[in-house]
Order: sequence, then C-alpha cells, then structure tokens
Amino acid sequence: MGGAEAYNAVDDFIDGNVDKGFGDKAAFVDAQRILTYGELQTASNQMANVLSGLGLNKQSRIAMLMLDSVDFPIVYWGAFRAGVVPVCLNTLLTCDQYHYLLADSEVEALFVCADLLPVVEPLFRHLDGLHHIVVVGDGDNTYPILKDLLARAGDAYETVVTRARDIAFWLYSSGSTGDPKGVLHKHTSLQYVAKHFGQGVLGISHNDVVYSAAKLFFAYAQGAGMAIPMSVGATTILLAERPTPCSVLEVLKRYQPTMFFGVPTLYASMLADPACQPDNASQNLRLCISAGEALPEDVGANWKKRMGVDIIDGVGSTEMLNTFLSNRPGSVRYGTSGHEFDGYKLRLVDECGADVDVNTIGELLVCGGSAAVGYWNKPEKTRETFVGDWVHTGDKYYRDGDGFYYFCGRTNDMFKVSGRWVSPFEVEQALVSHPAVLEAAVVAQQDDEGLTKPKAFVVLNGAYAGVEMFQTLKAHVKKTVGPWKYPRWITFVEDLPKTATGKILRYKLRGEL
Repeated sequence: MGGAEAYNAVDDFIDGNVDKGFGDKAAFVDAQRILTYGELQTASNQMANVLSGLGLNKQSRIAMLMLDSVDFPIVYWGAFRAGVVPVCLNTLLTCDQYHYLLADSEVEALFVCADLLPVVEPLFRHLDGLHHIVVVGDGDNTYPILKDLLARAGDAYETVVTRARDIAFWLYSSGSTGDPKGVLHKHTSLQYVAKHFGQGVLGISHNDVVYSAAKLFFAYAQGAGMAIPMSVGATTILLAERPTPCSVLEVLKRYQPTMFFGVPTLYASMLADPACQPDNASQNLRLCISAGEALPEDVGANWKKRMGVDIIDGVGSTEMLNTFLSNRPGSVRYGTSGHEFDGYKLRLVDECGADVDVNTIGELLVCGGSAAVGYWNKPEKTRETFVGDWVHTGDKYYRDGDGFYYFCGRTNDMFKVSGRWVSPFEVEQALVSHPAVLEAAVVAQQDDEGLTKPKAFVVLNGAYAGVEMFQTLKAHVKKTVGPWKYPRWITFVEDLPKTATGKILRYKLRGEL
C-alpha cells in the first residue's frame, strides 16, 4: 500500500467488520459491558464528534491514560476516525514520569480514568499546552465526563481522509534503558501485524475469543488485544485490574477464551500457583502466546506438560509494534524465539555490520512493514535505530542450521568471562530450570581483582531458603551450561525490578540508578 494512498485503519477494523455482517457480534467484553462491532462503529463516530467539539483537528494529539475497558477502544478508534493521534500511556507510572510524557508528547487533551486522575492532577497547572481533561468513569464534574460527552454527541461522522503513511498513534518505549521514547506508528502498521502474525502465524479466525494479559497501552497488546482479533471480527476480553495468577485464571475460566496472550514472568508465576490446572482455566484454549521477553525453555515445557497447550513464543518490539520472529503452531522449539516468517526479513550482524555465520552471535536487525517512522524529537536515536529499511533491535542472537533463533541478551547486557562470551539469558534459563527458582536475573560484576564475573539475583519458590540454596544453584549452573558461566554471587530477593510490561530492569540490578 503506497504511502500517498488514502487509508484510515477504521475502514478495516471497524467499518469492514460491520460490512461483513459482524455488527451484532461482540468486539470487546469487560466486567461490566459488552461492546459489539456495530456499537463500536457508532461510539467511534460519537467520539470523533467529541474530539471535533473540543477543537481538535487532524494530527492533533491526545493522551490516553486509561485502564483496559470497552472505553479504551472507543477513545482510540474514535481518534483514528477523526484523524487525531492517540498517545497511549503506561498506567503504572509516577507523577514525575507522567510529567515527562505529557510534556514530551505535547498533547492537547488527556483522557484519564477516574482512578488515575489523582496521580496526574497536580501536573495540570504546569502543562500550558494541555487544554482539555476528560475523565473516563465516574467523576464529580470538576472535569468533563466521557460518557456525558458521548451521550450528547451525534452518531454520524464522515471519517477524516488520512494517508497510509500518516502517523496514526504513538506508543512510548518501556524506558528499560533510559527515558521512554515516543514511537510513531502509521495507519497501516496494525493491519500489517494482523495479517502477517495474527493470521499468517497464529491462524486467528472470527470464531476466536482472545484474552491478552498485557495491557492495551503496551505495543504487544495493541496487536494481541485489538489489531489481531479485530482484523477477522473476533472477540477480545478485557480486564481492568492487574493480571495476577488468580485474576488471570478467573478470566480464563469465566470467559473460556481460545487464545491467551501472556508474558514469561506471568506464565512462570502461574506455574508456581497450585491452582493453575486445566480444570481451572479455559476448556476451549487452543493457543497460548508469549512475548515481551524471551521465554525460558523450562517454563514453556512445564506449561505444555501441565496445561496441555503449547506457548508460541516470539519476539517483538515497540519499534516494530508487535511480533516479527516467532515459533508457530506445530513447530515449537522451546528455548528459542522461533524462526523468520512471511512479512519480515531478519539479519544477524557483527560490530562492523557484516552478516555473521550460523551459530555465531550477532545483533538482530529486522525489516518489515510495521516498522515505526521513528522517535519523536530524537533525531540521533532515530538515525541509530532506523537505518534504511532495517531496524536495529539491540538484541543479541544466534541462528542454528534449522533457522531457529536463540536469544542471548541485550547488546549492553552481554559480557565476557575468561575471554568467552556469556549470555545472561542462558544463565538465567539454567537457574530457573531448578525447581527452587521462580525467577532469576544475571548481570556482570567485577571481583576484587577487577575481573568480570556473573552475578545472579534470584527469587525462590516459597518452600526454599536462600542460605541453603547458594552452593546448590552454583553447582546446577555449572552442570547445565558450563563451568565458567556459574554466578559467583547470588543475591536472594523477594522480586525483581521490572517495567510495567514485564521486562527486567537490569540497569537497576547493576546499580545504574
């Protein structure tokens, strides 16, 4: 699809489904409401009228600080219809972090859940460009209430003409290596992900019911919870609260989804819960999917053994919007991120940019139609990451002779011990393969002689004590992945610092605060 060609994503994801006869079919279901595709079409028209009434024009930006409910797609797709650009914000940040994001994005309006309003309200007097605050949910009428604005808005709206390569929405990177970066995505990105990953790899159909534990502000969930199911007229289940093993199992049992999108830390936590059994989950579950971080081999194998369903693990990024490298149904090799699939091209390169041989570690580069246009207001970082048709992921991988890719770590997480490369992820996999370990993270640390060695941070399962496990785990790693790779130090912790999307903040473990 050419960049100059007229295209608005609502044509495919909403209006197209109504035209196919899915108007009365549930598009989104939360704990209080069911929203059909026909109702979403009407509500998105009303939302577009609300935005126009606020004086927002094509390419104006609004911030969405919203929990997962049917209001999220109403605001999101209403913005698309009006040619307005939604900026989706993490719901688990601090006041100072929101100040940075709202100032950086220069949004003119903020749509904020009532529960989150107290966190950001102190900022409003410091943001001169923020002209409109709209509360989603119940409020005291200090600010306009979304449901009241929608009720007064007309339900007819002529979709604004946009082009295929126009900026449609922003996401912010997780900030695991510094300040979050505004990632700019175009109108065609969602359909590209849906076609190549959702349909081409996962085989989703209109009969599927999808639940994504990842929240809709997260790039992974923009595909899992909206683009992929909406591309075929499927149904998405939404949970506003934080996904815990208990709450996720409740959703799986109550709504009986056919597809479940999770992250590795959640799968590991669920396996540690005795209640995580097939009888307490969905009897219709046909696929589980994982992304966000690499899935440890032991977690995948144990999930399949207990639940009887494979986890399809892959890798994606905010810059590529969603998964671009993946295992696939019927071809799962745990401990890998899978292999290349149609729609994306991959390369592994050395420090000079030359392609590396099979079984040789290199940085992963990806080329595909869902790539972002670049970063907001960060030209140097844009030039470093987006080089011609290729996006530099910052991930280190090697590829075996069968075309499967093995994750080794982030470029800045890799280190050498005795002159040989050590993959933190490989040591972490060895640690979590021991039944005592729930989670693990490995970083480099210098010993008293200035030599670099692995240091581990370990979260134990409840039945084990750290003092007695120190020597046991060191011996286990030596036996599993090699005698020079074992952690010289192990710190036992109650939890690991993570982003809201489940990525471990290794820079905090290294003391780089």
